This record gives sequence, C-alpha cells and structure tokens, in this order.
Amino acid sequence: MAARRIAFINEKGGTCKTTLAVNVAAFFADKKRKRVLLVDLDTQGHAAKSLGVDPRSISKNVFHLLTDPNVSLEAVTLPTATPNLALVPSWKDMAEFPSLAGADPQRARRLATRLEPALERYDFIIFDAPPSLGLTTTNILVAAEEVVVPVATTYLALDGCAEMVDTVADVKATYQHERLRITQVVPTLYRKTQLADEVLAKLKEYFPKRTAEPFALSVTVDEAQSHGKTIWEYAPWSRGATMLQSIAEAVDRAGK
Repeated sequence: MAARRIAFINEKGGTCKTTLAVNVAAFFADKKRKRVLLVDLDTQGHAAKSLGVDPRSISKNVFHLLTDPNVSLEAVTLPTATPNLALVPSWKDMAEFPSLAGADPQRARRLATRLEPALERYDFIIFDAPPSLGLTTTNILVAAEEVVVPVATTYLALDGCAEMVDTVADVKATYQHERLRITQVVPTLYRKTQLADEVLAKLKEYFPKRTAEPFALSVTVDEAQSHGKTIWEYAPWSRGATMLQSIAEAVDRAGK
C-alpha cells in the first residue's frame, strides 16, 4: 500500500505549521508505530531544528535532491531520535530552487518524481511547506494527496484559509490531480477571546467535520522545540501533548 502523503500548508507564516508537521509525524512514528518520512521544504530548516538536527551541518538536503539527478533520496534522508521517523532536511539553498528549475517543463513534478522510491517504503510522507505560494509549494501539492491547513485564530486568518482553498483547487485542475483535497483545518494560536471564537465558528461553518479541536498556545511545546525534541520526548503527559495527539488523530481519521 502506497504511503499517505500529507502536506501542512498555509501561505501565511506564524500558524504553527512546522510544530504540527513535526509532532504529528512523530506521533504516527512513535505512538502508531508507522514508518514516517518528514520532508522539510522551508528555507529556515525549522523541522530539522525541532528534531535536534542542525541543517547547517548537512552537506546534502532536499535542494540537492530536487536539482541534482545524481543525488538519491537515501543520500539526503537522516534518522532521528524518534523510532520510525526519518527526515529529509532543508536549508537556505532551497530559495534558489524556483530559478534553477523554472525552465523545466516538468518543474512542478520534481518532488513527486524524486519521492517515488519512498511510496512503498513508508506509511506516511509528511511535508512541511514554506509560508508562501510559489514553485516549491506547487511541488508539494502535486506530490501530496491530503492537505492540512493550520489557521491562526486571528484577524485576516480566514482570508489566508480561503486563498489555500483556491490554490488547492487550481493545482487539482491544472495538474489533473483528482486525489488532492483539504482533509483537515487546524485552528491554532487559540485564546479564549471573542475574535478567536468567531474565527473558530466560521471555520466550523465552512469546513464541517474537517475542523480539528483548536491548538492553544503552549509553553511546553515551545520548550520542547527549543531543546530539539518532540513533545512526546519532552513532556508526553503535558497539555500540549494532549492537544497535539487530538490533532494527530483527527488528521489520521480525516484522510481515511
């Protein structure tokens, strides 16, 4: 059975996208005993940093996989401290990818093509996307089948969510990718305020049965990241872990 391919994407930054991608991937690997590949495509390399890996010290990363046909998937895949979880890191050179691949007629399919060997090797492939729309994000959407959209419960957040709906529809039509769909929307940075509750209500109205329980601000989760650990390593019985487990289970159910 081919791997489930789940992309965590929002065209706006500061939505806890990397936090969710890393910890959901770790939940599937550690708690569900699934084989998981986490693919970072953000120039900041935060997925690697959140797992205690310094992306600056790595000679080959996802950029080399996408731009050099002589670089294999194995050459850029690293083990992590979490059993069953492997990582393809990213770093600042990914910023050059759109200009280098721009003339290639198959530029939007490079990631999907290079990940073909992983489809039977893993149960899940999780993508951490950059906080912007462009060729990298298009590659992720072509390679993925399920899209999880973290949405900050703040002013203008619904605009960003609407933009993601349009982007997914455009990629689905342009690349005849019928299996691509938004499977889950995750309200993030939640605080019990009137504005946050209004945003939450709107999300539930627009995405009935696809809106996860909100992810509130969590000092424990921030501390875990600062130590290069997942919440399951750092504080598995914390409130942050409880929230992230609920979200991971919702993501799992939504794509089945």
